[in-house]
Amino acid sequence: MRILLINDTEKKVGHLKTALTEAGFDVVAESGLAIDLPARVAACTPDVVLIDSDSPGRDVMEQVCLLTRDQPRPIVLFTDDHDPGVMRQAISSGVSAYIVEGVNSARLQPILDVAMARFETDQQYRAEIQAREQQLHERKRIEQAKGLLMNMKQCTEPEAYTLMRRQAMSRQQKLIDVAEQIIAMQELLGGSDA
Repeated sequence: MRILLINDTEKKVGHLKTALTEAGFDVVAESGLAIDLPARVAACTPDVVLIDSDSPGRDVMEQVCLLTRDQPRPIVLFTDDHDPGVMRQAISSGVSAYIVEGVNSARLQPILDVAMARFETDQQYRAEIQAREQQLHERKRIEQAKGLLMNMKQCTEPEAYTLMRRQAMSRQQKLIDVAEQIIAMQELLGGSDA
């Protein structure tokens, strides 16, 4: 497992790096600051980002958010901060595991396993939400196209739907593609916004 190690503390990162190496992990890069985290991740493509921070501040959280949005991957945060508010903010920013009061090498594998599992679950939920949002968008566009056809052809909703389905089947297209063509044509002709 390839790990990017970020040390956002006053202490040396050596102990944590040694524990990771002893546990069989490959620390591909180390950094003293979390600033420009997405660029560092892009440069070394780690499997996991491990951040050691006394108390993760706003800058660290912003970098985690950017990374989660653009290059999602498991992020483990080791910290001394017990504040539940900070923990919630870290989790909502994209941290997969929030570990308080250091680490010993025997706990590293289970911690990283949990972080990977949580990350995979989160990614699955995000994909499901995206798919549902796409379906909803497509339904709205199909309804909009049906409305346009009803106005243009002076037909009922079922008739408009049947016309769209026939067009989709005859051209071997998806219904959403036909709907988009109808909407585009109406916009081209300068019609109303049904």
